[in-house]
Amino acid sequence: MSRPIRIDFVSDVSCPWCIIGLRGLETALDRMGDAVEADIHFQPFELNPAMVPEGENIVEHIGRKYGATPEQSAATRATIRERAASVGFTMAMGDTSRIYNSFDAHRLLHWAGIEGRQAEMKHALFDSYFTRGENIADHDVLVAAATRAGLDEGEARAILSSDRYAAEVREAERLWQGRGIQSVPAIVIDNRYLISGEQPPEAFEQALRQIAAQA
Repeated sequence: MSRPIRIDFVSDVSCPWCIIGLRGLETALDRMGDAVEADIHFQPFELNPAMVPEGENIVEHIGRKYGATPEQSAATRATIRERAASVGFTMAMGDTSRIYNSFDAHRLLHWAGIEGRQAEMKHALFDSYFTRGENIADHDVLVAAATRAGLDEGEARAILSSDRYAAEVREAERLWQGRGIQSVPAIVIDNRYLISGEQPPEAFEQALRQIAAQA
């Protein structure tokens, strides 16, 4: 009999380590087969809530925020591309890539959760930003991602043209920050266990098997 588990995956769609972590988690769950029945909920976290509408060049942003040189930034991106490729994801980030505000993306993710298409929407957004190099603050880009995720185009546009789900996203952000989440990805199992960072599939599998055995 499968062990039901709730997984709250706290992340930002502009976080490259988050898609690497998600793919690692999904691979681990696939390997576990029927051992667990996972109910995944994607929770919002904004790495750059004050980002300007036009975004910022990634090299300039990382340099300003973390003090990294262009060479250090390029080396980190190379590492990220390698890690992403190891879990089957194409990361196409370069010196001209930009960091964008992700709040509207989180509003659509909240709606997608209501519609039962949250995982599909999350993957579509990661693909838009990291593989296609698109502006995830642009409403046309967000609507296209929603359509690829199997959501209604007209409803997506209506949400984005309003402030619908803004309060819910802000409340969720405060909730998880209040629980001590200060970096992402953060994976919370059954509201009790925390797995931090972009762990490889083997680490996720080991942790999940240990948690499942405690039931």
